[in-house]
Amino acid sequence: MPVLLFLIDTSASMNQRTHLGTTYLDVAKGAVETFMKLRGRDPASRGDRYMLVNYEDVPFGIKAGWKESHATFMTELRNLQATGLTTIGQSLRTAFDLLNLNRLVTGIDNYGQGRNPFFLEPAIIIAITDGNKLTSGGGVQDELHLPLTTPLPGSELTKEPFRWDQRLFALVLRIPGNTSVEPEPLGGVPPDDSPITPMCEVTGGRSYSVFSQRMLNQCLESLVQKIQSGVVINFEKTGPDPPPLEDAPAEALKSGLQPWHCCHKLIYVRPNPKTGVPIGHWPIPEAFWPDQNSPTLPPRSAHPHVRFSCLDAEPMVIDKVPFDKYELEPSPLTQYILERKSPHTCWQVFVCNSAKYSDLGQPFGYLKASTALNCVNLFVMPYNYPVLLPLLDDLIKVHKFKPTIKWRQSFENYLKTMPPYYIGVTFINLSVCLSVYVNA
Repeated sequence: MPVLLFLIDTSASMNQRTHLGTTYLDVAKGAVETFMKLRGRDPASRGDRYMLVNYEDVPFGIKAGWKESHATFMTELRNLQATGLTTIGQSLRTAFDLLNLNRLVTGIDNYGQGRNPFFLEPAIIIAITDGNKLTSGGGVQDELHLPLTTPLPGSELTKEPFRWDQRLFALVLRIPGNTSVEPEPLGGVPPDDSPITPMCEVTGGRSYSVFSQRMLNQCLESLVQKIQSGVVINFEKTGPDPPPLEDAPAEALKSGLQPWHCCHKLIYVRPNPKTGVPIGHWPIPEAFWPDQNSPTLPPRSAHPHVRFSCLDAEPMVIDKVPFDKYELEPSPLTQYILERKSPHTCWQVFVCNSAKYSDLGQPFGYLKASTALNCVNLFVMPYNYPVLLPLLDDLIKVHKFKPTIKWRQSFENYLKTMPPYYIGVTFINLSVCLSVYVNA
């Protein structure tokens, strides 16, 4: 059930008129209603929750939150007035705090226990603004700053105000007051150069610079397509590049930082067709080894930093041992992997500092092109799976579930490399799969 939060600029400058005779605020209200109509074509929209926030101070800026009905949302939208300052930083903080209100209660962020992509509450914030200077009681600001303090308990556990399943998109209205004689640019809508753009990009979203009603409609169609169940991950290369392909173009042979070396993209978390709820087995590890004597947890970044090694490895899977598979959003990284046309090899993934005695950590899964070479998937496995899976294979096929002393010692050594929070989930998942063999 995605949350769609509209953050509407209600500063006085939104009263400026376009060449169509409407004010920017009128355009913003119409855009929200058009978006809802477009979204309503999808049967999945029946589970949507709409929220509305404007630039007034808390709590008056929250026009429709968790408790308000759809009818209240529409009434509050139509009653919006443009009278205040451009306090977008404070309003964005209000929007994120509103989305995060219940997360600590539900335990969805699973702090200190690894990150579960299948525990998510997908949210998209759509900010509609005129891109004017940021004004507040303290004067004019050149950069967007969100207040650091928040009354929400647990907010100190994440470095940023947003979470990995929340993305910000901005429609920056640039529609002129006079009819333009210049032809509209063809192709996609460019990003805007206003201060909100870096904030959009940090969350995994983007901004749109809107110069006409046609471009606005194009943006709304695009935004409807971006309502995806997923979480944002930072993928970053570790170690050397792979050897170049024989027929690689000249630009692919360039040295130095390449776009595919570091990508900040979504992994799609598909709901189970039967239940409508995502199901998974394994977490993405934390970027620290838990200290049992520490009274507090170190704050985590909103998006996990996942390192990938370009050394070709064998994709390991054992029958009945569960794994999770997530498709990556198209990016320079997915394009690069697909161009290599190697669906039978994989690149292992790591989270730095997740292991006790290794800076890089142990592999918790791998990136692999699909057999049809039409997408790239992230496989999430048990922690340090290259050691565990051969042990399980021996237990099943060689020892027939009667482990030797040597096997027990090897398994105990493996457990010492595993972060403590993995032990419970590992034994639960393995007991289920091994019982299938025993009862067969």
